[in-house]
Amino acid sequence: MICRMWHGVTPRSKADAYASFLEQRAVPDYRSVPGNLSVAVLRRDEAEVTHFLTVTHWESEESIRAFAGDDLLKAKYYPEDQDYLLGFEPLVQHFVVTAIENA
Repeated sequence: MICRMWHGVTPRSKADAYASFLEQRAVPDYRSVPGNLSVAVLRRDEAEVTHFLTVTHWESEESIRAFAGDDLLKAKYYPEDQDYLLGFEPLVQHFVVTAIENA
């Protein structure tokens, strides 16, 4: 299993709207891809900005490729992201999951 993590930053004034966008647009997009096992969107408000971390679990690199394309570590953005994000980090991080326990 592979854990894929993406990080983005919005102005705090747009954070609630971006959280809704992620829930309504991004999460269903992730979940629609065969091999996606889970999606979690984490949020941290910090002064005038808000950090978002999207953590997804995938069966394989092939399933990530179906979502993100051939450049597996390249971040995937939606056109609407330009309305919210302060910058566009070019890469995501991947980790091989060596142990996991669900509640």
